[in-house]
Amino acid sequence: MPVDGKAHVRIARPSRNLAAAERFWTEGLGLSVLYRHEAAPDAPPREDHSLLMLGWPDAGWHLELVVSEGEFVRPVPTVEDLLVVYVAEEVPQELVDRLEAYGGRRVEAHNPYWDTWGVTIEDPDGYRLVLSTRDWSNT
Repeated sequence: MPVDGKAHVRIARPSRNLAAAERFWTEGLGLSVLYRHEAAPDAPPREDHSLLMLGWPDAGWHLELVVSEGEFVRPVPTVEDLLVVYVAEEVPQELVDRLEAYGGRRVEAHNPYWDTWGVTIEDPDGYRLVLSTRDWSNT
């Protein structure tokens, strides 16, 4: 398969707590658990990780969250580590409320563009989700 616009994209990042992240992304945003792997208690180093893949089944991307039991990699998000979802309409307040109820925290965007054109929510690991009122197309 050539590398082009039809190639699937995986966004991978470390997590502090997969259970908290799962609640935020599934119960809050509505993503599905696409795959789960639990670390075996006797796994050798570099294989002792648990991971969770989340996404919408029909999307061309998914989010992978990983916790390594032995060599813990701590998430180090910045204010510009954004996952932007283009909603193409006003962001429903009940969605924002649900994201906050499941561990998110509404924050002011570092770039004021995102406050003008959306809502920024920090996930339980400190990464930012922007729900943009705008639409986007690469064509």
